[in-house]
Amino acid sequence: MTADVVSHPPLIGICGRVLSFSDEGRRDAFSSSQPYSRAVAKAGGLPVLLPPLPTAPQMVHTYLDRLGGLLLPGGGDVEPHRYGQRATTDALYGMVGLHDEFDLALVHAAIERDLPVLAICRGMQILNVAMGGTLVQDLDGGGHWMCEHAVRIDPSSHLAAAAGTDELRHCYSVHHQGLDRLGSDLRPVAHDPSGLIEAVEHTGASWIVGVQWHPEDTTSTDPAQQALFDEFIRRSAAHAG
Repeated sequence: MTADVVSHPPLIGICGRVLSFSDEGRRDAFSSSQPYSRAVAKAGGLPVLLPPLPTAPQMVHTYLDRLGGLLLPGGGDVEPHRYGQRATTDALYGMVGLHDEFDLALVHAAIERDLPVLAICRGMQILNVAMGGTLVQDLDGGGHWMCEHAVRIDPSSHLAAAAGTDELRHCYSVHHQGLDRLGSDLRPVAHDPSGLIEAVEHTGASWIVGVQWHPEDTTSTDPAQQALFDEFIRRSAAHAG
């Protein structure tokens, strides 16, 4: 963690999710999984929740004016019509149209601004859809649902530079979908042992990295996973500065 990051922590926007109720008074709530914010804060960033209000997709530039970086988190499935398909499986879950609209609008605006982006799990899938790619709606047992697995990384990638290695042995995943047709300007930079794409990078951006697993869940036990957040925050601090 650099002195600049400590003295001037960049604001990192984390896309919020809609809950039907919360524990406090059982009211509707906006939420974000705590490990994302913890990993960002540990790296020296200041996490802020971006609530998916009905007006939020039209306000993305107002949000991004204030941010040093954008974190696209995991969550439910992307609606198939967003990538030109109809639902072909009953395995689809957690689809919320407003989440898709907000996340996609944020991605496009972030790319336009060359804002550092870390896209995690659903976030990587949203990045692919934003760039015109498609998804495998259900991997039918070939995914990674609540398990750890190894990932091989392209040594020339931003991801390898951040993690300090070309192999991560303990990547915790919770997904039943994967990338199918790759979106424009994206290149695959990591794969699992079966060949499934596990990470992508935007070739026209300074630093936009998507990973299919959840690095925030193992930062306390695997320094290489935290190192990804460290580099993201360094890039965000430089952008904000």
